[in-house]
Amino acid sequence: MEGQPAHTREVKLGCVFTQTGVDEEGRPVRDEDSTSYVAAIETAEAFGLRLYNEAWRRGWSRAQKKVVLGDGAVWIWNLAEQHFPSAIQIVDLLHARQHLWELSAKLFPQDEKLRKQWMGRCLNRLEQGKIVTNEAEYFARNAGRMRYPAFREQGLFVGSGVVEAGCKTVIGARLKRSGSFWTVDGANAIIALRCCRFSQRFEDYWENRSRAA
Repeated sequence: MEGQPAHTREVKLGCVFTQTGVDEEGRPVRDEDSTSYVAAIETAEAFGLRLYNEAWRRGWSRAQKKVVLGDGAVWIWNLAEQHFPSAIQIVDLLHARQHLWELSAKLFPQDEKLRKQWMGRCLNRLEQGKIVTNEAEYFARNAGRMRYPAFREQGLFVGSGVVEAGCKTVIGARLKRSGSFWTVDGANAIIALRCCRFSQRFEDYWENRSRAA
């Protein structure tokens, strides 16, 4: 509204992809053109059901190994427990590192040298799956999801880069343009189309629309 500050909304985005191999160095590789997206401005409960439906449409029940990869937010793991109880849960390594950097800034606000030394030790321990205990609640809650050496041995992803990229390409590139204003309904309509496009389902969407008409 004119004269009023702009308000922002959170778009929840998830992706489903398959992985059947690793590269020459043993790092996991997504199967080509296997990624599909779901997203909307909605409650966590509604989004959980949306992601659940997409996973089952993609063949979740047939997967030999099932993984849910996300950041340390409690609501994400609540949805994982509800909809994907048999899945391996992994906390994105980058988010865990960022959490440590934020903690180090609070512990050593005036001593950059000491902060870097402390971070060096903590990051090394984190890479080895030795959970840092300085911030007990966060790391204790996610300890089982930070067994990075064990996950790497299984050839699994420990980073959620595909989701971070999706936030930029699927959502941000269209909805966060300079001067753009959206209603929730309008944004969700565009988000749905963007998910169809980047999930290689755009033609299927229009075909179904024409049949319905």
